[in-house]
Amino acid sequence: MDLKQRIRQVPDFPKPGILFYDITTLLGEPSGFRATIDQLAAPYTGQSIDVVVGIESRGFILGAAVAHAIGAGFVPIRKPGKLPSKALKEVYALEYGTDALEIHEDAVAPGTRVLIVDDVLATGGTAAAAAALVRAIGGNLVGLAFLIELQFLDGRKKLGGEHIRSVLQ
Repeated sequence: MDLKQRIRQVPDFPKPGILFYDITTLLGEPSGFRATIDQLAAPYTGQSIDVVVGIESRGFILGAAVAHAIGAGFVPIRKPGKLPSKALKEVYALEYGTDALEIHEDAVAPGTRVLIVDDVLATGGTAAAAAALVRAIGGNLVGLAFLIELQFLDGRKKLGGEHIRSVLQ
């Protein structure tokens, strides 16, 4: 199945000059959703991942499904002020501004094997912030998985030597 053909491209969203890859068209098709999760999960099946961390918001959809597929738990990383208990915060740069993420301080036990899942790897700022949060609470980051990698933005540089897998480039 050609997943790329099922992703809608929206020019000038969220601001002029940005080309947004809208995966709702892909996820809305049962076969597209299934193929997406199967391809994201396959490299991590049998890898003893304890927890999948999904980054708000599309990372929730993909991450929860991947967690289910590989038999892991699921932990959300959210925008500031959305988590009800004590949380750590990390500020990061986007290709079009700045933002922040938070994770509950007790979301994973020290040494827990963690996989981070999100929809897009762009400049790497969001993923690097998520990785920093996972490590700050004691998680053992096994890797990061993305549906789409925008290679021209070189996000892998911000992630140093992390194990990264992207389904589409």
